[in-house]
Amino acid sequence: MLATVIFPPLQGYILDLLRSSRKAVGGGIPLIIEMRTYKTKPGKRAEFVEIFRSRSIPAHAEIGMKILGPLLSVEDADTFFFMRGFPDLASREPMKAKFYEGELWKGELESIMMPMLEKYEVVLVEGPEGMVRW
Repeated sequence: MLATVIFPPLQGYILDLLRSSRKAVGGGIPLIIEMRTYKTKPGKRAEFVEIFRSRSIPAHAEIGMKILGPLLSVEDADTFFFMRGFPDLASREPMKAKFYEGELWKGELESIMMPMLEKYEVVLVEGPEGMVRW
């Protein structure tokens, strides 16, 4: 049996994310969410997360991507999770390209952050209207 757990502080954020994304593309189009798991090299999570929060998240927001997280694992001191939202599937690649081909990533963050990672995984999910709830 699968249960849905709603964390009240997150519920409003996710609903706002869904509403703003639908308005941006004319409504009704599913929100695309990357469920991302990052495992840093031993002892590097705090440093990585600080850079992620202070530099990467604001840059994502400027492009229009929504970030929920980072959410720190309580079972593994080197693992964290976050969700990155896009208004629709068609906007995902251009928005990612704007970030990863941009000066901040290419000129600074890539060479700092990537060496701290052991691995990362991405699962792409669709949040159809009325189906995504926290």
